[in-house]
Amino acid sequence: MAAFIPGQSPAGGHGSPFTEIDRARWAELAPATKLPLSPTEVVELRGLGDMLDLNEVSEVYLPVSRLINLYAAGAKNLHRATSNFLGQRDASTPFVIGVAGSVAVGKSTIARLLRELLARWDDTPRVELVTTDGFLRPNAELERLGLMARKGFPESYDSRALLRFVSKIKSGAAEVRAPFYSHLSYDIVRDAEIVVRRPDILIVEGLNVLQPPTRAHRLAVSDLFDFSVYVDARSDDIATWYEERFLKLQQGAFSNPKSYFHRYASLTTDEARAKAREIWDRTNGPNLAENIKPTRSRATLVLRKNARHAVDHILLRKI
Repeated sequence: MAAFIPGQSPAGGHGSPFTEIDRARWAELAPATKLPLSPTEVVELRGLGDMLDLNEVSEVYLPVSRLINLYAAGAKNLHRATSNFLGQRDASTPFVIGVAGSVAVGKSTIARLLRELLARWDDTPRVELVTTDGFLRPNAELERLGLMARKGFPESYDSRALLRFVSKIKSGAAEVRAPFYSHLSYDIVRDAEIVVRRPDILIVEGLNVLQPPTRAHRLAVSDLFDFSVYVDARSDDIATWYEERFLKLQQGAFSNPKSYFHRYASLTTDEARAKAREIWDRTNGPNLAENIKPTRSRATLVLRKNARHAVDHILLRKI
């Protein structure tokens, strides 16, 4: 059976497991909720190339945070009822959220924003964010396996380590450690770790976090999520955003001699555009088409962006 793709069938129709809501209607769902972030905080959260502003935060992401807060509260109530039924007194485990989407679609900004918004709710003050970059195989191993050109594809990750990490979080472990990834060196940093200590909410952000189980791995990390968000946009728009972001990085971060991409710092604008398109066509575009986009129907919530990098439709999985 073919997987449902949001937008291919009428919103709310019998053929769709999603309810589709336009931005204006969505913004009305949390009218009494006060925006807890200042303009400066929003700018600091904004990623390179993102057009995030206070209006977008208020109309789109504040209602999202309220919805997730309701889901998290519901999970605690269900845990309490189940514990009473079983006659046990086990502590509730962290509520885990997956955030997925393509390179350059803005998922990292959204994950950071949700971390800040969710931490403002009284019943979820401790919110941690971990990206799956830390579970990429080290560059030396990718080179040995011939996977360097497929970095970001599912096979370039240590999926067992990621699954173990989230499993420990969901088991209620007091302290769980994850590898640290440097975007400057474009590699795992040896002897550096991220420590997560029993948060109320854990956000796991990454390209392929919504991948289904495989024959080799019968349990997928997505099976452990309590809520998931897919950040969606037209592939052509994302390719344009990637090119624009590459140019900004080429004029900024790539100038650092320690940057893995320092080799591109001296390119002309035309050469940099050509290199960005080459990388997109070779790696990021195929990964989006083959692995990332097919997982969007597995999400709880789909945020659909227009060409201006702004969310204009929201799709929520029916309960």
